[in-house]
Amino acid sequence: MTQRVLTGITTTGTLHLGNYVGAIRPAIEASREAGVESFFFMADYHALIKCEDPARIARSRLEIAAVWLAAGLDPERVTFYRQSDIPEIPELTWLLTCVTSKGQMNRAHAYKASVDANVAAGEDEDAGITMGLYSYPILMAADILMFNAHRVPVGKDQVQHIEMARDVAQRFNHLFGHGEELFVLPEAQVDAEMELLPGLDGRKMSKSYDNVVPLFNGGAQGLRDAIARVVTDSKLPGEPKDPEGQALVQLYDAFATREQRAAFRTALREGLGWGDAKKQLFELIDGQIGAMRTKYEELLAHPERIETILQQGAAKARALAAPLLAKARTAVGLTAFTAIAEPAKAEKVAKAALPLFKQYRESDGQFYFKLVAADGSTLLQSQAFAGGREAGQWVSRLKTEGAAALAEAPVQVLGDAASALAQLQAALES
Repeated sequence: MTQRVLTGITTTGTLHLGNYVGAIRPAIEASREAGVESFFFMADYHALIKCEDPARIARSRLEIAAVWLAAGLDPERVTFYRQSDIPEIPELTWLLTCVTSKGQMNRAHAYKASVDANVAAGEDEDAGITMGLYSYPILMAADILMFNAHRVPVGKDQVQHIEMARDVAQRFNHLFGHGEELFVLPEAQVDAEMELLPGLDGRKMSKSYDNVVPLFNGGAQGLRDAIARVVTDSKLPGEPKDPEGQALVQLYDAFATREQRAAFRTALREGLGWGDAKKQLFELIDGQIGAMRTKYEELLAHPERIETILQQGAAKARALAAPLLAKARTAVGLTAFTAIAEPAKAEKVAKAALPLFKQYRESDGQFYFKLVAADGSTLLQSQAFAGGREAGQWVSRLKTEGAAALAEAPVQVLGDAASALAQLQAALES
């Protein structure tokens, strides 16, 4: 089964070496795997939440698109688009907003952090908080559900948003799916091995610390100058140096082979000077990104090429988004009057005559599912589950395995067991 993987790229700021090692390089490598359908989008609607400078957003969109393309993202293999070029996304956002509880949004980490900061500063708790920030998780859910992504690579701080997307999808499916799962329940993919590069001062590389090594900006000289400022100990050339814990060595490791890493450590222990070590680091990194930098500069000189690629990506994306949105609109009742035809009614009645699985969440916060007969009676009732994922897994097993799974399922058969089993089998064969 093909797995859809979706990656969002917020279009604020300029990307640095840490972004390349921690996100860009592994994402591009993953997009080349067999059985993976990759979606990469420029999250420019999200950027409006964080930045009110139009010129900065416009420049950042251009530069970040150029970085990904220069780094090897293949627009023929993946779907690469701007969020703002897909009008179906904001419309789906509204449909999802209408089934999302305010209480759930109140618990979103970004909103709570802003409230806490306001309270700590003695301000009104909602001071400066826009509806964009407050509703951010719903827009993110629409980004994911619009393409029914199975996996979403995120950092640990974004896992909550994926769980929210699952909850919203599950609620929409329950309210409007009529037995069909319109939206796939996405999974967060957190890479525990993701490399976090140190910056010039040894702390995590971050623009907020002003300690970044530029990726392409500033050219080769900008890279050389940044590496020259990496903090090291004070040992002189000829003195043995302990490579462990050195930011310079960690930067080297991120680009070196196993053999190169071992040789570099040996040379430091044997007295390699820090100046020569920095020269080796520059040559190693520049040897890998130099050609990318040239392509990046060519793309920036011809922004129309980037525009063409993004418009082609938007066409591919909309070919998928438009039919799914049409189904969602129909599901909630936003249909053309001419679409109400007797054959469609007959088909719906026939479908409704079959038992349906229903998943739901009670006020106690627990998740449940049940199998409901055509007459409204409950055939199977599950026990409580702490998470919706486990409940959904059991529904999938019952749909796939039928009676074999029923014997193990944590459910209670209500009424006649033989009748329930027969109706379950009928639901599976439909």
